[in-house]
Amino acid sequence: MTMLNNLSLVSPTGRGRGWAMLRCVTLLLAACLLLTGAQAVLAQTTPPSPTTPPTTPATSAPAETTQKVPLMKLVGEAFDLFMILLVIGSLAGWTIIIICFIEVRESIIAPTEPVNIMATMAKGGRWSELKQFADEDDAMASRIVRAAMNCPSDDKGGMREAAEMAASEEVSRWFRRIEPLNVIGNLGPLLGLAGTVWGMILAFLALGEAQGQANPNVLSTGISKALMHTLLGLLLAVPCLTVFGLYRSRIDRLCTRAMVAASELVEILPEDARVRGAAGVSAGGMPPRAPAPRPVTTPRT
Repeated sequence: MTMLNNLSLVSPTGRGRGWAMLRCVTLLLAACLLLTGAQAVLAQTTPPSPTTPPTTPATSAPAETTQKVPLMKLVGEAFDLFMILLVIGSLAGWTIIIICFIEVRESIIAPTEPVNIMATMAKGGRWSELKQFADEDDAMASRIVRAAMNCPSDDKGGMREAAEMAASEEVSRWFRRIEPLNVIGNLGPLLGLAGTVWGMILAFLALGEAQGQANPNVLSTGISKALMHTLLGLLLAVPCLTVFGLYRSRIDRLCTRAMVAASELVEILPEDARVRGAAGVSAGGMPPRAPAPRPVTTPRT
C-alpha cells in the first residue's frame, strides 16, 4: 500500500463552516475599516479663520465672509435612506471583495496535487482507491471525476455527459460567488443618482418657497448634499466592477484548466460500470468472477 492511501482530507462540512466564519470576520473587518475612515474624515476640521484685518475707514466696503462646510458635516446632513443603502452596499461589496481575494486561487479551484494523485491511481488500475479519493476530495477536478465514476451506464458517452454536467455546475458555482459584485456595482450609481434627484427636488422646493430669494450659500449647500449621493454611488461601483471583471477572467481560466485535466482522467476510466463502481474490485483492476451456477435438479416423480 502506497502513501497515497494515508492522505488526510478536510471534510466539505468543516471547510464550509470555516469559510462561513471567515465571511463573518471579513464583514467585521470591513465595518471596522469604514468606521476608521469615518473617524479620519471627522478629525478633519475647518481651516482656521483668518485674523481680523485692521480697522479700515468707514468709507471702505465690508469684507465678505465665506463659510466652509466640513466634508463629514456635509455627509451627516445628507444622511437619509439612500445613504443607508449605499453604506450597506459598500459593506457587502468590500466583504465579497475580501472573500474573493482569499478563495479565488489556483490552489483552491484547480490544484495540481489531486489531479496527479488521481492520474497515478487511474494508470495503475486502482479503481477502488480512485473512487474513494474522488468521493472525499473537494477539488473541482475530483467532483467531475466523481460524477463520471458514478454514472450507471456502460457507455463512454454517458460518462462524458455526466462529467460535462458536473463541470457546468462547478463553473456556475464559482461564477455565482462574484456575481453579487456585478449587481452591487450596477445598482450603486443608480441609487446615488436617485438620491441626487431627491436632494435636487428638495433644494428647488426650498428655493420656490423663498420665492426665488433664497441665500446662494444655502442653495449651494443643498446641491452639494444632493451630489454627495452620486459620489458615494460611483465610489461603490468602481471597485466592485473592477474586481468583478478581473476575477471573472481568472475564474474562467482556472475552471478551464480544471476541466481539461478532469476530461483526460475521464477518458482513462473503464466503460464497465461495475469496474468504476469498485465494489469488491481486485488489486489488478478486474471485477471478481461471478460464482458458477448450480445445476438445476428436477424432483423425481
